Amino acid sequence: MLKRYFLNHKKRNFSIASIWIKGGSDMDSISKKGINKILCSLLIRGCEGFDNLDLSEYIASYGAELNHEVFEDGISISIKSLNEHFNKLLPLLDLIINKPILSNIEFQKVKKTSIDLIKKDRENPFNICFDKWRKIVYSSHPYAFNTIGNANDVSKITYKDVLFEFKNFKRREKYLISNNLEINGENLKTSNQEIQEEKSVTRNFDLDPLNRFDYFNNDSNQTILMIGNQTCSRRSSEYLSLKVLESYLSYGMSGALFKLFRERNGITYDLGVFNPIRIGNAPFLVYLSVSNKNALFAFELLSSLWKDLLIKPLIDAEIFLAKEKLKGSFLLSNQSLDEVLERKIQLISYGIAPISEIDLHSKIEEISSLDILKLTNKYFSKPFLSISGNEKICLEISSRWQKNF
Repeated sequence: MLKRYFLNHKKRNFSIASIWIKGGSDMDSISKKGINKILCSLLIRGCEGFDNLDLSEYIASYGAELNHEVFEDGISISIKSLNEHFNKLLPLLDLIINKPILSNIEFQKVKKTSIDLIKKDRENPFNICFDKWRKIVYSSHPYAFNTIGNANDVSKITYKDVLFEFKNFKRREKYLISNNLEINGENLKTSNQEIQEEKSVTRNFDLDPLNRFDYFNNDSNQTILMIGNQTCSRRSSEYLSLKVLESYLSYGMSGALFKLFRERNGITYDLGVFNPIRIGNAPFLVYLSVSNKNALFAFELLSSLWKDLLIKPLIDAEIFLAKEKLKGSFLLSNQSLDEVLERKIQLISYGIAPISEIDLHSKIEEISSLDILKLTNKYFSKPFLSISGNEKICLEISSRWQKNF
């Protein structure tokens, strides 16, 4: 069943319709990691009345865009065009998800592309380091795996497997949102509170430091450090407090990471926080990249910062600035209609009612330094560390890791 929503997001000369299918790579079976990525790519390669070339040419003839992406817990497919052409293009979404051609020839092309993407992905030490971090944090949980799958599984996926997965796909919940009344959907209004809020699950963090550590020898002059843990669902009341912490650490040149590693010590050229929206326990990850000669010093700085987060509450000026930057980031994200629609339909699929800007700001203002300190102790007292770098450096950091954490 497809649930439809209309979002009146000011008058535009273009329209977007976005479908969110509940269940993404988390629906991949154990031996078929990457099958939903293949299926999603195959869906847009022809549907009833249009083969692959015809579909591409038809969309291009109206100057429109057809986009798709697979996430850990959902699939997004959207179409965008000028208002005068929208009613001609909107029916394509229904055909794509309900009446795709799913040809064997196109399947072979998509499968090869997936294998090529996986090979390319493995060329980047950042991706390898992140994959190792996810696996020690999430173990066998779906969030431990890349949405594009792994080469071994993808190479064994057959055309018959994909047809069977499509049967599963058809049963999943689907949500459509648009800024155009052509969808005849329910008018989406914001509420003053989120629904189906859930408490974060208490985890067992009593692990040996070596069980929370992994490394990859990349034999280069670059060392990559990634530290963090899984945290909470987007449905949790703790979500916004973690976003304030993310803002404090990484938003702009006033972020704690920038000031510590670049402004004061000038030792890193890539750093930040990764904390995406997830229906399950989302990762909260601090990452940075340094030269080998600065790797040990960078680890000591990172360790010191991490310990401070566990024992020192943010001062008033710090938390005020973090909140202002966070509110500003939300306002900035509202400038892109594509992003607004996808975010809202994703939250609806999670069981969360969209919240008004005024109420969102009010909730942010209620967050205290003590709230954040409680969360850092809850989630980050036993963090997980992944390193990509020279083996000798990695082993030295491993020794210090055991002493510090």
